[in-house]
Amino acid sequence: MIDGSWYQGYGERHDGDGADGRLVSMYTFTADWTEWEMHPAGEEVVLCTAGSITLHQEFADGGTATVTLGPGDYAVNPRGCWHTADVAGSATAVFITAGLGTEGRPR
Repeated sequence: MIDGSWYQGYGERHDGDGADGRLVSMYTFTADWTEWEMHPAGEEVVLCTAGSITLHQEFADGGTATVTLGPGDYAVNPRGCWHTADVAGSATAVFITAGLGTEGRPR
């Protein structure tokens, strides 16, 4: 899992992109996330490419959702939605979001 200092450095390097810039990344996880994160500048697409990943979402209106993704499945974390994930064994996912201003908090 990427920690807050990585996003701070990303913001410093790509601040000129503004909300139009997109952060595209792919990670393989072997453990549950230890933090929640939130992207205030835009939605995030999460595409599972291998294994199984369970997303937990907390919406701005107080609602919550949990969705389990397998290979080829995707979900969208809306702008401002706090989210974290649990992993069964190992999972790989592609993330596409506006990385500007990303925040984190302990789980």
